[in-house]
Amino acid sequence: MGCISCSSGGCGTSGAVAGCGSNGSCGTGGCNKMNVFDWLSDMDIPVAQRFDVLEVKFKGGRKEYFRNVNQLDLTTGDFVVCEMQSGYHIGMVSLQGELVRLQMKRKKVLVNDDLKVIYRVANEKDLEKHTQTIARDLPVMYRSREIIRELKLNMKLSDVEFQSDNTKATFYYSSEERVDFRELIKLLASEFRVRVEMRQISLRQEASRLGGLGSCGRELCCSTWLTDFKSISTSAARYQNLSLNPSKLSGQCGRLKCCLNYELETYMDALSDIPSVNAPLKTKKGNAFLQKTDIFKRIMYFGFEKDNNWYPVAVDKVREILDMNKKGIVPESLEIMLMPEMALAQERKEAGSLNTDLESLDRKYSESPQKKKKKKNRNNRNKNRNQSPKAEKS
Repeated sequence: MGCISCSSGGCGTSGAVAGCGSNGSCGTGGCNKMNVFDWLSDMDIPVAQRFDVLEVKFKGGRKEYFRNVNQLDLTTGDFVVCEMQSGYHIGMVSLQGELVRLQMKRKKVLVNDDLKVIYRVANEKDLEKHTQTIARDLPVMYRSREIIRELKLNMKLSDVEFQSDNTKATFYYSSEERVDFRELIKLLASEFRVRVEMRQISLRQEASRLGGLGSCGRELCCSTWLTDFKSISTSAARYQNLSLNPSKLSGQCGRLKCCLNYELETYMDALSDIPSVNAPLKTKKGNAFLQKTDIFKRIMYFGFEKDNNWYPVAVDKVREILDMNKKGIVPESLEIMLMPEMALAQERKEAGSLNTDLESLDRKYSESPQKKKKKKNRNNRNKNRNQSPKAEKS
């Protein structure tokens, strides 16, 4: 059975998966948003000892836990009819077994009688009604946005989710200030004839529900696997020597990218042995100011006030100069404390080869069409001259 609850629209309303052909069980993340690999699925556990709580996934990657009180024989990917506060809703079984117990422990969800139950496996009639309910989401969202503009409310409506029994609709919105939507609820309830629930979400959660592609070319982390949104500060970019450009550091949600925290610990460990230079290094040639730090090569670049050149100095040598300055000793210049000559020669060689490649590319693409045509004609003439003696000999 295909993933008919897919919000991306790639699977269509018929339930047939477009592209992968695996009928809702592909591992690419396109059909199974926030999917989890059950690495305990091959273990045979007696029915009486199985954990009777299942994880069910709904639209937008939202997951909830339900009790399997009727001991239904379910597999991952089955659509089930679940109990709600009012009525029922249809979702897909995303995880079962002992992994559900671990997930509930991690999310601090208690196993008690307050958990809702699973009624039955969804039949064709249930799925047909569920498909018709999904078809209402977009038209209702567009109409609701028009009502919000008419009421001049400072809020952004990002998604609408109808319950499978058509008795309740959840409106997801984001706003930076408190919104009085009492009049809005009355208008929505009278126009669509459903119970209305307004749920405010953060901008990161909004990007997670909508999905998209990041600047790296991959799907957004928040819409594929990331569930915990940690606080991110600009100090994470400073530790990694990134330019503090808001347009490059911000994601589609308008906040700092979550991936700034991925390698932060590695940079923190690398920076632990690098001395912090809070003041310029004192030499007899002048004060040397820190311009750049190559964290993993352990090289620090310094420059003088009236000198455009940058001088690479090893971290150990910088530490020696700092100790000398504390003792009141001023070295002649940074040249005596530079890196070994072999390392310097290699670095100059790499910089020179890079500049040579760039210059050759500039010459290649800066030639005018007339020069290229003359060069081509000259090559053809030389080729004909080389071939003419051979023709006379034959």
